[in-house]
Amino acid sequence: MTAFSNGQIETPKKPWYKKILGNGGIVVPVVRLQGVIASDPRPGRLNIASVAPLLDKAFKIKKAPVVAIVVNSPGGSPVQSRLIAQRIRQLADQHDRKVLVFVEDAAASGGYFIATAGDEIIADPSSLVGSIGVIMASFGFVEAIAKLGIDRRLYTAGKNKSTLDPFLPEKPDDIERIKQLELDIHEVFIDYVKSRRASKIKVPDDEVYTGEFWTAKRGVAMGLVDSLGDLHGTLRERFGKDVTIKSIAPKKGLLQLPKLGLSAGTDIAGDVMARIEDRGIWSRLGL
Repeated sequence: MTAFSNGQIETPKKPWYKKILGNGGIVVPVVRLQGVIASDPRPGRLNIASVAPLLDKAFKIKKAPVVAIVVNSPGGSPVQSRLIAQRIRQLADQHDRKVLVFVEDAAASGGYFIATAGDEIIADPSSLVGSIGVIMASFGFVEAIAKLGIDRRLYTAGKNKSTLDPFLPEKPDDIERIKQLELDIHEVFIDYVKSRRASKIKVPDDEVYTGEFWTAKRGVAMGLVDSLGDLHGTLRERFGKDVTIKSIAPKKGLLQLPKLGLSAGTDIAGDVMARIEDRGIWSRLGL
């Protein structure tokens, strides 16, 4: 510090190189994954296309001892969940880097799938975790169109092409086929969790792979979560109070409408409907 003759003290500006490298201490890159998981590239959704560039950038910070990933997701697409988790592990192995996953409100269903890609899962005691299951939902309008006097005309090639058509009565064969699809996807989910956490999970399969979700406090006892904590507290405890947390975030578009989470020039009605759908997925967890 430099003292002036009038007794005032001037704090020198931080050198430019310290602004880039932090205070000369440890830098930990943090990638925040928040939202419903879906291939649809609308704002606020997670998919491999939007997440991969952020992960690549985080793992390229050579001197970082770990990469931190914050997960806050109720789930969504099983395919996108697996692709994201797989990319995390590929980069971790390629760069020989440990991954710490921090859970905020929820890492449920596909969100938990992604969380298990971490070497450790750390969560707030009230975070919701688990929901290792598969769900498919639809509506039936058969009686509604009958009351309205609507005559539905449908032409297909292939006897099962109209599976899950909401304007046709449910067929036992369709239900059986959908259930088999769910079981196949559920098996992929279970196999991945076991490949990552089999030695840590302390409860029988018929208790943990039911689609139920729990608080992280309970999750620690079950082996779904490694410890309770938060991002800043954990990183300061492990790497010192001078650790620099470097947020790796996507660049904001000039035409983005931040209050609505929409982008100018896109399908506004579609964006609004997508946000309503996302709200419904979050509400399954009571959030």
